[in-house]
Amino acid sequence: MCGRYVVVHPPAELAQEFAVDRIAVEAPLEPDYNVAPTKTVPAVMEHAGKAGGVERQLRTVRWGLVPWWAKDPAVGNRLINARVETAAEKPAFRQAFAKRRCILPALGYYEWQQQKPEGGGKPYKQPYFIHRPDESTLAMAGLYELWRDPERERDDPEAWLWTCTVLTTNATDEAGRIHDRAPLVVPADGYRQWLAPEPGDAQQLRELLIPATVGMQADAVSTAVNNVSNQSPDLIKPLPRSSED
Repeated sequence: MCGRYVVVHPPAELAQEFAVDRIAVEAPLEPDYNVAPTKTVPAVMEHAGKAGGVERQLRTVRWGLVPWWAKDPAVGNRLINARVETAAEKPAFRQAFAKRRCILPALGYYEWQQQKPEGGGKPYKQPYFIHRPDESTLAMAGLYELWRDPERERDDPEAWLWTCTVLTTNATDEAGRIHDRAPLVVPADGYRQWLAPEPGDAQQLRELLIPATVGMQADAVSTAVNNVSNQSPDLIKPLPRSSED
């Protein structure tokens, strides 16, 4: 699964990298080294523009997808990930997979591995920061949804909640030893097909994506990341390697 990740790129940089037509980010988007569920994150999507037609936009959405038919938005707290193997059929993700696909830019993500201290002691979970060696952006595959608050008028900007989920698959290669699931990445030559706001062949869309484990680097980092209130570049700083590594 993907339960924490890192976002550091400013909107203008993301807009250029993903050829965005409009930046629809109203509040400042500060670097976040400990993105947790329910936080606001940047998302690239193709959506209807103000002047009509479809435009590629950079928006902010809340992490944890709330289906349009949900009675309580709290359901999103449990829908931070969607299994790519079943997302096209599951009621919570089916419509979003069909026509509301997005890219969730990240520097990398965290996973935890159960470990036992040498010489005995209480087992603990060691966090790892998984990222590209060159620190380039991970274009994580996501889905987004709009949920309307029935207590508000449709034309009230506060009536609409934009949310998202990260698509995951079986982990492969080196990262597979850390956790059995991993996010999926959209390759640069697949942006247009993935973001198209129209139904596509589910199998072709799945085959377009790449596990965020291929060619990645996994660094053991401080357990300080376990506390969601901790926020610092030091969270992704690799721990010193022992002489036996």
